[in-house]
Amino acid sequence: MNASLPLTLPELLQQSCSAFPDRTALAAVDGDSFSYGDVARIVWQTSLHLRSLGVEPGDRVGLLSENCPQWGMAYFSILALGAVVVPILPDFHPDEIQHIVRHAECSALFVSSRLAPKLEGTTFPHLRATIPIDAVGSSLPRIPGEQLAQVSPIASDSLAAIVYTSGTTGFSKGVMLSHRNIIADAVGASQIVDVGCSDRLLSILPLAHTYECTLGMVLPIMLGASIHYLDKPPTAAILLPAMKSVRPTVILSVPLIIEKIFKARIQPQLERPVIRRLLGMSITRKLLIGVIGRKLLDSFGGELRLFCIGAAPLAIEVEQFLREARFPYAIGYGLTETAPLVTGDPPSSTQLRAVGRPLQGVEVRIASPNSETGEGEILVRGPNVMIGYYKDPERTSTVLTPDGWFHTGDLGVVDSNGYLFIKGRLKNLILGPSGKNIYPEEIESVLNQFDLVIESIVYEHQNRIVAKAHLNYEELKRRFSLHNSSDHQVREHINALLEDIRKQLNQRLAHFSRLHRIIEQSEPFEKTPTQKIKRHLYH
Repeated sequence: MNASLPLTLPELLQQSCSAFPDRTALAAVDGDSFSYGDVARIVWQTSLHLRSLGVEPGDRVGLLSENCPQWGMAYFSILALGAVVVPILPDFHPDEIQHIVRHAECSALFVSSRLAPKLEGTTFPHLRATIPIDAVGSSLPRIPGEQLAQVSPIASDSLAAIVYTSGTTGFSKGVMLSHRNIIADAVGASQIVDVGCSDRLLSILPLAHTYECTLGMVLPIMLGASIHYLDKPPTAAILLPAMKSVRPTVILSVPLIIEKIFKARIQPQLERPVIRRLLGMSITRKLLIGVIGRKLLDSFGGELRLFCIGAAPLAIEVEQFLREARFPYAIGYGLTETAPLVTGDPPSSTQLRAVGRPLQGVEVRIASPNSETGEGEILVRGPNVMIGYYKDPERTSTVLTPDGWFHTGDLGVVDSNGYLFIKGRLKNLILGPSGKNIYPEEIESVLNQFDLVIESIVYEHQNRIVAKAHLNYEELKRRFSLHNSSDHQVREHINALLEDIRKQLNQRLAHFSRLHRIIEQSEPFEKTPTQKIKRHLYH
């Protein structure tokens, strides 16, 4: 790492607080805001408070709260003490949260009032103190600064965070990330996206997820930008006024958010008979797509210049529209174990269906590539690759090679220009009867293009390829006048519709990957905080 760059996260914060003392750092939408100077003072005092409670360097301190300015200040105060932050996703079940607090042996815990009940009903032998997150910056006692003077210097390779993943397999792993891992990833990302001190970010993803924490908090703080937080889930009713208020220039998102906007607001326009005819002519197509694209930008506040998409594949018809509309999107690829970003590109060089090229200093290679397709497991090596899994050397040794290569478990291919294309998860791969590789994610991408299908999963059952699909029931009843129909009539109609979709879908698929059946999923699929379906629950 460049010697002029900060070696630890507290150093990174201190550099920005010195460079931008009066600029807004963290703010609640239509609520309290804190300048970089405020943040420096609050982080220092909160660290002193932790020390007065008996928290020592190297201790683990939990952080369980919804997104808010105090989350980031608590995060940096833990690190300033030389302790280790354990971010906990608010959507975790109480049993999982309690397991994390015990497994990490947390000596202290920041918690919001809404999430505190998730800790009830058990004891934590190592926990010395629970601190209300709202007290950060307001009601914590002021303590003389000399009490922190005894803290030993922090090494860049020392443990900074243990992030318990919410994966699609049902198993939560404690990913150990060093100061170097997180800073290297933020620095690498800053070299491919243009973010500066005049930017405003609207944070809509959980901070306890590495994607939002590294790229949505550490990176903008490093560059002096302002971050604005919602105090409620990012539904359309909450998001639209927030966009108007903040007028964000940068947003980090998962595909589901932009896909929902596309299906609800854009696709109906594109499917109007008059519009469809005009879209069939190249001259009017460019004009119409441009107009719709500008309206989409206006709905985000009118000043958006960078919309980052990660954590899951983006539907192809949505990406094609974004490209034609010149919407400033950028797609990246990463994992919690890589802090998280591995590949990415700015909007100007994004390639259709690609997830970008490796960050500077990060190596990507394909293990045992298929001789015909070039596809194989994606391996990553670089300063962003984790230390290992907490208290799990056996699992660590299965994914980290002695020479530093991390086995991602993802399948992909790299083209001649260095762009990475994701095919799917290795564990989801289906081997067809003819020996052909079948990628469920690719079939799902096509299936989800049907306007009445909201989301789906594809898997193998009794040597057949089947799908489960969750439908847009309101649109289905409206379109086919089913509001006054009996349950039996609705069920018959849905079964017929699913069979019709299956037949149409199979005409668009290779023979060896065609579906045997589509099963209705009446309730939305249960998802991780980054909106990936927990597939293991539905096979």
